[in-house]
Amino acid sequence: MLRKIIRIDREACDGCGMCVKACHEGAIGLVAGKAALLREDYCDGLGDCLPACPAGAISFEEREAAAYDAAAVQKSQKKEQEPAAAGIKPGICPGSLARRIERPAAAAPTAAAEAAGAAGELMQWPVQIKLLPVKAPYYQDADLLIAADCTAYAYAAFHAQFIRGRITLVGCPKLDAVDYAEKLTAILRENEVRSVLVTRMQVPCCGGLERAVLAAIAENGKCIPWRIVTIAADGTIVGERKG
Repeated sequence: MLRKIIRIDREACDGCGMCVKACHEGAIGLVAGKAALLREDYCDGLGDCLPACPAGAISFEEREAAAYDAAAVQKSQKKEQEPAAAGIKPGICPGSLARRIERPAAAAPTAAAEAAGAAGELMQWPVQIKLLPVKAPYYQDADLLIAADCTAYAYAAFHAQFIRGRITLVGCPKLDAVDYAEKLTAILRENEVRSVLVTRMQVPCCGGLERAVLAAIAENGKCIPWRIVTIAADGTIVGERKG
């Protein structure tokens, strides 16, 4: 049937997830870090999601779409009652919602506290490069850490020495089998980033991450200071270069 329904501009969407929270029917979810209309028959066309979108990525359009199914929405809401009570909206993986982690200013933790695991320094979520939005408030004037995921396991003081004070992006070019250069180029283009620190393992496959980062910086033409730290499997730092 021809009716009014929402339209989501994926290019403009920054993946913040606010529209997902605003959609009481559960019609919207995040797909690959971007908002998407998952169920046309769950969209009532009233547009509660429009004012919730800080990027202005949602609008109305009139087109052929499945009719709004109020009964199906009520059934879905009833089925999802327990997850909803826990703060999880239908149609969305809570692990992919972009959010900043606020940490109160405090003195540097003691070695004993760090050893006890009480010194988490992560400043945002998610951290996987494939899930991170291209544009988000926490990127602005930020120092980025782009880390091969194994480095956090190999280097004991990873949070204190590398994550602290930085926005963290994590990936493995071997397992993800993708070239991160395009995504990283977009992140650097859309945000004012102060510096980039790369941590990689002393293995050939980590060279893909290093190359992607340097290609992204070069493609943007911005003067962004960078530093690459190479870590061995035994946890020692075996190389460092900067530009």
